[in-house]
Amino acid sequence: MSPSDVIMTALIALRSNILRTLLTMLGIIIGISAVIALTAAGQGAQKGVTDRIKGLGSNLMFIQPGNGKTTTGLQLPGQGPALFLEDARAIDAAQIDGVDAVASQGTAPAPGLPFGATAIYRGQNTSTTLLGTETTYQYVRDFYVSSGRFITDDDVNKKALVVVLGARVKQQLFGDKDPIGESMRVTVGPGNFSVGFNFTVVGVMEEKGATSSTDQDNVVITPLPSFQARVPFIRNARGFTNVSQINIKVKNRSKLPEIKQAITDILRKRHNLAEDKESDFFIQSQSDVLATATEVDRTLSVLLVSIALISLIVGGIGIMNIMLVSVSERTREIGIRKAVGAKRRDILMQFIIEALVVTTCGGLLGVAGGVAITQILQHDFNYHINLLVTSFQLDVNGSTYVVTPQWIIAGLGMSAATGLVFGVYPAWRAARLDPIEALRRE
Repeated sequence: MSPSDVIMTALIALRSNILRTLLTMLGIIIGISAVIALTAAGQGAQKGVTDRIKGLGSNLMFIQPGNGKTTTGLQLPGQGPALFLEDARAIDAAQIDGVDAVASQGTAPAPGLPFGATAIYRGQNTSTTLLGTETTYQYVRDFYVSSGRFITDDDVNKKALVVVLGARVKQQLFGDKDPIGESMRVTVGPGNFSVGFNFTVVGVMEEKGATSSTDQDNVVITPLPSFQARVPFIRNARGFTNVSQINIKVKNRSKLPEIKQAITDILRKRHNLAEDKESDFFIQSQSDVLATATEVDRTLSVLLVSIALISLIVGGIGIMNIMLVSVSERTREIGIRKAVGAKRRDILMQFIIEALVVTTCGGLLGVAGGVAITQILQHDFNYHINLLVTSFQLDVNGSTYVVTPQWIIAGLGMSAATGLVFGVYPAWRAARLDPIEALRRE
């Protein structure tokens, strides 16, 4: 028989029992739909994480307190009392080759503390993050005011009670009203133990979106000395410990290792750390954060795809079972075909092609179903994904689903492979039937 005759015979056999064929496809359809939908979610999450890390700014390094270890267990970066405003100024004063600008920041709520900040204006209030920083913060983080002004050196020196609002805070408290010059209150702390201060609004930041540990549109920015003087944090002999992060903008990424080593030497000397002592701070570049986030997402994607592949395996077992039943039902037909000259390879190819047709058609329907599922989820649901990458919590609101051609091709390939793998044994059984014994069966 010619290949076309074998294919036509297989298609006719499948059409003769269309309901069973469709039910056999069902496992493949579900499996491929799950693969497409889950990989689209994984790719979308990775894209969102990448975009938000890049949204932090360009060529950045982050220094945080904590070394990742304590005698009592895990201590994430950002939870150790080991960074100070003077540390940032020492790094800036050292004029390290490749360092463009330095900006310290403190945040409330801080890592490990259960209470946050609340912004209040004439009966309106919203939970927010109070961020104390320096004048260079705009440039370092590529995050600028859209109206009014940012904090100035004079604000920093005088510990002025002024704030710059994130776009979301401005909208929630003031709506379309111009907030510049208005007085508002910010409270920090739990319940009756909270402390509050009145601030004057001097600016509004551009819309930026969520990035690392904060949603940059949901912040209230104040001079760091003002923040340190008023937010209740631990104080020791070396000063306030509420510098949660030092941001450093570098001129050239190729010099990151040298810059990191130079900063490490400066901070270890300032913190009086002996050579055998671990550093009480943690330095990470933007590239490190992105690589870690990508690795976490890749691991998650592998897990999701592995779960989806279970459906394919179940579907493949169903195909094998149905094909074995089909061989048993068509034993006499196989005997007649062999008696009139059909060779083993003709019978083998017929049943393999039947399995491939079932799985390939199921794969096409599965791809269509997976794409449809992603479109429904994209338009009808709003997801909130929290990924903890070291100390960086990345919030992705309204997740994007990215269906890539590579995964569509991979899905079709997996469906065909499933038909080939699970269809070989039934086809082999059919091809090995003795024609005389087959003709004896009713």
